[in-house]
Amino acid sequence: MQEEHTPPAPDAGPATNASATAAQDKPSHWERDTLERLVMAQITEQRVARRWRIGFRLFWMVLVLGVIWYSLHQGKSAASTDHPSSHTALIEIKGEIDADANANAEWIIDSMRQAFEDEGAQAVVLLINSPGGSPVQAGMINDEIKRLKALHQKPVYVVVEETCASAAYYIAAASDKIYVDKASIVGSIGVLMDGFGFTGLMDKVGVERRLMTAGENKGFLDPFSQPTKTQKTHAQHLLDQIHQQFITVVREGRGDRLKDTPEIFSGLFWSGQQAIELGLADGYGTLSSVARDVVKAEDIVDYTRQDNVAERLVKRFGAAIGEGMVKTSLHLVPSLR
Repeated sequence: MQEEHTPPAPDAGPATNASATAAQDKPSHWERDTLERLVMAQITEQRVARRWRIGFRLFWMVLVLGVIWYSLHQGKSAASTDHPSSHTALIEIKGEIDADANANAEWIIDSMRQAFEDEGAQAVVLLINSPGGSPVQAGMINDEIKRLKALHQKPVYVVVEETCASAAYYIAAASDKIYVDKASIVGSIGVLMDGFGFTGLMDKVGVERRLMTAGENKGFLDPFSQPTKTQKTHAQHLLDQIHQQFITVVREGRGDRLKDTPEIFSGLFWSGQQAIELGLADGYGTLSSVARDVVKAEDIVDYTRQDNVAERLVKRFGAAIGEGMVKTSLHLVPSLR
């Protein structure tokens, strides 16, 4: 019986090994390609971000340089403006009198100096429409009015529109004469310091105030703490002192024209008609009538410093930078309003 021999199977070992190796290499190539793409994408993103940062910085640099150029150019233009040989100098004081408002001592004093130094200005008229504000700002303006009047020998008149109260009247008291409309609001010679207290509400809702200070009065006027009797007395003394300074300024400015009664300095305010009767004002008048009939110079030149485009851009930029910041302390200052 003849034995059958099965032919040996072809040796598939090398081919099989090559396929396996190729199969193992494919994932490795895919992972490497993906990693390279991710790295390149990250590098590209960093480059774009860096370009944006550089562009942003260049933009603000150009903007700042533009603001400086515009301000200098505007100042030169204002200085070279030809004014009538004889005119009435106008300076407007409108809105709250405050260091951060348009009616601030720096701007008003700068405007007054330009007006007084102009030889063509026969007199300075302050056109006031303000409910008051900072006694410090008002005091600085009052002092400068008196200094400039004595230095240049030019009169200062006040024309009241709707309101001339508190710190605004503090300023007006330094003028030679005050003109009002019969319905204007004038006076309010007093001082206040306002704030809020939440101690009762906190007790009701079960909230405990935890305030630590170095100095027994450092937390004075904290709205979440009850002020002590000593602290109240101190605050009242402070207000009384500033009030007395206000009274002294009014008495010196108005002199014998003032009907010096306790009510005048009580913080009450009056109509323009009553103000004339009490000696707080001198008569009725408008800007035009005062320029025409009192100053005798009908041409009016406005010296009021205005918030220009460049300054508004700077303010907006500053507001954008400060947006989101949280105030952690309460600042209370005396106010004439």
